[in-house]
Amino acid sequence: MRSVYRIELWHVILLGVLFASLMPLSLLEPRAFFLGVVFVAVNFFLLALGVRWVLTPLGDHGRVWMGVALLLLKFVMFLGLLSLLFFHFEFFVLSFALGFSTLLLAIICEGFYFCVRRSP
Repeated sequence: MRSVYRIELWHVILLGVLFASLMPLSLLEPRAFFLGVVFVAVNFFLLALGVRWVLTPLGDHGRVWMGVALLLLKFVMFLGLLSLLFFHFEFFVLSFALGFSTLLLAIICEGFYFCVRRSP
């Protein structure tokens, strides 16, 4: 679970850099940006917890069911909120996508950091 926390730390760092650099240029709408950030962060945590509880060795039956329920909640939240956002609200989609995609950059940064730290 520590890798999930490190990825989220990279995520926060990247968000701060993007927000500080793009806001003065008026290239970013803050509400849509932070909506994308919160959406992807909650989705990522639910995925991490669900997979961890489902794949835990010697997990009891109730814990596996809770993991499956978290994964199902993540799936419903992802599809439901994404369709709600795109079909019922007017907001700047580019800012939402930028906030959403920073998690992918954070995962790549953590992968590079892990490789550099691991190499002799």
